[in-house]
Amino acid sequence: MFDVVLLTLGSERDAPGGGCGSGGACCGGADDRADGATTEDRCETPRVPVLACADAFTARGARVETVTARSDAEIDEVLARLDGPPRPDGLTWPDPDSKTRLVVATASDAQLRAVVRRLVRRYAPPPSRRPDDLAANRTVPDLPAIGVLPLDPARSTAQRDLAAQLGLPRDPVAVATAVLDGTARRLDLLRNDGGSVTLDGALLGAADDGGRPLHWRGRVEVDDAVLTDGEDLLVACAIGNAGGYARLDDVALLGAPDPTDGLVEVAVAVPVTTRSRWGRRRVRLEVRRARGRAVSVLPREGKVPFLDDGAEGELGRKRSWWTEPGAWAVWTV
Repeated sequence: MFDVVLLTLGSERDAPGGGCGSGGACCGGADDRADGATTEDRCETPRVPVLACADAFTARGARVETVTARSDAEIDEVLARLDGPPRPDGLTWPDPDSKTRLVVATASDAQLRAVVRRLVRRYAPPPSRRPDDLAANRTVPDLPAIGVLPLDPARSTAQRDLAAQLGLPRDPVAVATAVLDGTARRLDLLRNDGGSVTLDGALLGAADDGGRPLHWRGRVEVDDAVLTDGEDLLVACAIGNAGGYARLDDVALLGAPDPTDGLVEVAVAVPVTTRSRWGRRRVRLEVRRARGRAVSVLPREGKVPFLDDGAEGELGRKRSWWTEPGAWAVWTV
């Protein structure tokens, strides 16, 4: 028999004087917003899918508990149930044979990212205590698999959230079936030196109120390849683990990002002015792409707005992302 925890992220707006902007779990926590980022997730989470999923688990004989976490500390209390037995080295490690299943009810990819970020914080050993049984290409062990319950299926499908990209079930009963009878699909994880993680991808750049792109400059490197040295004007830079940021309007930025290949795909869009044979000026976007294990972005002038798994922020200093192959997992049929 499995113990199932159905975790919903609330916010401090549920408490007197609180609000989503105050750094509650709905927003991924204050340390998940780099360089003054602000996140506006939908904090009012529908109860109907959660109750339907809980009923489906109960009908299968599972013991179910629903929890609403409004802070990182409350998320951590839930994740502690996934801990393995004490290790001789004293590290906190996930239990690979755990009979506890975690299902995250998500209103956005940023909420799912908030839970995975806390998993990384819990189980990643400090560099000075790196154990011998940790894979050479990883800084975290295999994180426990997560069941994903989208709370707004119609809206999420239209926006191609991560669950839709991965082909995960969206119906509450189907989610319960996947968690109890399915398999754990291991996926790559992007960690960054700001202390957070990326599940889907990031898009750097913005547009003005009229929808016109705002140009910026920055040095972008993928492993040893330099996509731009900081002299080019850029419209956007896409960092893809999955395919959520693969297009910019009608322009294909990323080729075929794969969250299971151990690589990050990166693209920059550079406006190039050309002249026709009749002397007319035209601007087209030149897209430069590269794939590798790590990417760094160094803004040259001021701060660059970005979206990272749907969370908004501004990048004002160098930021590096690197791939953790197969580090996290989802339950799927």
